[in-house]
This record gives sequence, structure tokens and C-alpha cells, in this order.
Amino acid sequence: MDHIYDSNNKPKALFVLAHGAGAGMRHPFMGSVSELMCNQGIAVFRYEFTYIAEGRRRPDPPTRLEARVREAVSEAAALRPDLPLVAGGKSMGGRMTSRAAADTPLEGVRGLVFLGFPLHAPGKAAS
Repeated sequence: MDHIYDSNNKPKALFVLAHGAGAGMRHPFMGSVSELMCNQGIAVFRYEFTYIAEGRRRPDPPTRLEARVREAVSEAAALRPDLPLVAGGKSMGGRMTSRAAADTPLEGVRGLVFLGFPLHAPGKAAS
């Protein structure tokens, strides 16, 4: 799968970063977050959900999004097995990461980070 790895010379951790529902990993916001993290010694593994990679606008069902979170965490861990992992994302990406971690802990992930984190999908407070 497609990803972007950003790092400074000697990172102390790796942030596995998921995008929001409406924009992919190349969105300027994602690049800005990555730059800020790298300046603090945190490498960033940005990845794309399948629906964005395939050019679709509508997000996949939550189970498929959560599966992609797990794949990305695995890919990041394989890329940099020497670094501790944190995972999270912007908006929907953060929500899907939290759902995946709540279902079964994400292997090797020591913490979760959420940016613009919604507690529920728009208009669906019970989900």
C-alpha cells in the first residue's frame, strides 16, 4: 500500500498517521503535522485508506477502515522495528484508530494521538 515516511536524522518514535474522511495523506494539513512532528524528533508514517487510494469519495465501512489501520501499523513496525510506535489520525482517521485499538490493542503501539477528533460520525451520535 501507498505511504509516506518522513523523518529527521535520529527519531525517537514513529507516529502512524491516518488522514480524515475528505482528504488523503498528501493534504497540506497532513504535511504540516508531519513536519512539526519531525522537528520534535518523531518520525511519521502517513498512509492512505483504500477508498482514497482508489479515487472514491465515500469512506469504506468501519470494519474495512479499521483493518487498514492494523495493516498500516504493521507496515510501519516493519519499516522501523527499532522505534516505539504511536498511532492516530485526523478526524475520521483518529476515530478509526481508536475503534481498532478498542476492539483489540494495536500490536506494538504505546499510545494514541488524535487531531480534530470527533466522538462520533456526523449526525450519528449513537455510533
